[in-house]
Amino acid sequence: MTAASLHGLGSGLGPGLPAYVTVSPRPLDSFRILFVCTGNVCRSPIAERLTRHELDTRLSGTAAGRIVVESAGTWGHEGAPMEAHAATVLGEYGVDSGGFVGRELLDEHVVDADLVLTATLDHRAQVISMGHAAGLRTFTLKEFTRLVRRIDPSTLPDPRGGVHVTERARALVRAAAALRGWLLAATPEADEVDDPYGAPIGMFRNCGEEIFDALDPVVTALTGIPRR
Repeated sequence: MTAASLHGLGSGLGPGLPAYVTVSPRPLDSFRILFVCTGNVCRSPIAERLTRHELDTRLSGTAAGRIVVESAGTWGHEGAPMEAHAATVLGEYGVDSGGFVGRELLDEHVVDADLVLTATLDHRAQVISMGHAAGLRTFTLKEFTRLVRRIDPSTLPDPRGGVHVTERARALVRAAAALRGWLLAATPEADEVDDPYGAPIGMFRNCGEEIFDALDPVVTALTGIPRR
């Protein structure tokens, strides 16, 4: 795969912060988000469907369609539905869980993704170890949220000014990647979402709330539109 363009990472950063250079051969008219957990039946399906719902709520049909949201598992339950408790939690948020099919994480998923958000640091390490220059676009979900909160939204391209939402999304990822070495979590565990697999519904509700709270600032930063 050859590089189509070079992007400086200064865009989206506050003054005095460093810039990196990354290679981006991906189509500019779409932006793909990939959520990764272990089985692809609990955490990543919840994150995928919540993100899709929030994007569709905040963006017009055309703009929302430019952002593709997917998920997979490092030990994915290929072909399996999401866990019943996960579906229940999504329903409590008013989000459709129907038609979901679990997938095992493949190289092609990482190659195609513009942003990979994982449940844990181990998942992040597994994605990066697959290669495909994934390091600068792979974060744990809560790590990405923590970094996004420190990015000045006024430094990102404004979709309301005729800029595609995909351009803003790419600028956000570059900015977060540049901040990663400067802003550290209080503890490694603070950047992780625990696995509720096999647990009672209460644990799934806690997991859903944790994911929702982490996603809200991310979707706001991606779209430039706060949740109503």
